[in-house]
Amino acid sequence: MKKICGKIMVMDDEEVICEITEEILTHLGHDVVVVSDGAQAVKLYTELQASSAPVDVIIMDLTIPGGMGGQEAVKEILKINHKAKVIVSSGYSNDPVMANFREYGFTAMVPKPFNFDELGKVIAEVLMASHPKSTSCGA
Repeated sequence: MKKICGKIMVMDDEEVICEITEEILTHLGHDVVVVSDGAQAVKLYTELQASSAPVDVIIMDLTIPGGMGGQEAVKEILKINHKAKVIVSSGYSNDPVMANFREYGFTAMVPKPFNFDELGKVIAEVLMASHPKSTSCGA
């Protein structure tokens, strides 16, 4: 499979998850931006969509204690861009949103803790579906 690199936003309230995810995605050749809640994700997504370096994919944690989580944030992102590619992520694999992610506006889902290969595969599938004519990246 051809490898495509993109700009990936990671939204998670746990700093260690953000650091590990950023490290994995950077190793895979992606450009990564990190935010800690949905409000930041919506604000930064809006800013980047108006720039020359828009976000290709967002990975959103489903639950953000005391902040806007993925279920609410994806609705706001889709108001900005109805074609946005948003992957839901959670350690709560029995959550109905994880089981029926498309019904909530998500493109894909990836359970936590992240598996390097699985995360890379899901990102690649989402990028290929949204950018079928893109060129491959160098990593």
